[in-house]
Amino acid sequence: MAEVAPILAARDVHRTYRFGQVEVPVLRGASISIAPGEWVAILGQSGSGKSTLMHLLGGLDRPDPGRGTIDFDGRAVNLGAGRSLDRYRNRDVGFVFQFYHLLPELSVLENACLPGLVGGWFGGARANAARRRAAELLDQAGLSHRLRHRPAELSGGERQRVAIARALVNGPRVLLADEPTGNLDATTGASILDLIAAQHAQGLTVAMVTHDTSVAARAQRVVRLRDGQVVED
Repeated sequence: MAEVAPILAARDVHRTYRFGQVEVPVLRGASISIAPGEWVAILGQSGSGKSTLMHLLGGLDRPDPGRGTIDFDGRAVNLGAGRSLDRYRNRDVGFVFQFYHLLPELSVLENACLPGLVGGWFGGARANAARRRAAELLDQAGLSHRLRHRPAELSGGERQRVAIARALVNGPRVLLADEPTGNLDATTGASILDLIAAQHAQGLTVAMVTHDTSVAARAQRVVRLRDGQVVED
């Protein structure tokens, strides 16, 4: 049986940050490979490099020069620039973070459809399609009655549902979730994981960072990160 090519992979990536005269290595040759349609949890304590690895996978940061690659569907994301990198971050992957990053002056529907309006989509058929898609996702998330509300009028769980809808509005192939339940109580967090699981069941690839073993248990595979290296897969 032929091995399935990964949709997203980090290969021997190093990432070092400089604070004044001090260099702090965060990733020290970390590697991870994620198959299409897989749900992988990246588990580790604070400071293990989880979020840094997620930022690299999503094209929000780059490995140290010449020290590792990030590949998406066979191409090196870390070598991309300009429009190709922007497209990757806007269309190919969707992001959900611990903090919701919703714009307070926009309604729930406007927040959810925002990625679909990037790049000149503010009018016409594409904008209308983005709004329809956002409304569908919000309905699936149980928020059809909240479309005109502002984020300040929502609970934490409702805000995270809006953030998930926003992450999915452009139909990405991969969802990157960094501690998506970190600010929520156990019951609300479980409902967020149920929402992600429903999307995964439809074929979405999920990479999720967490420090919580009970959250990681929802995934198909768990990768443990310690001191910037994968120590268990």
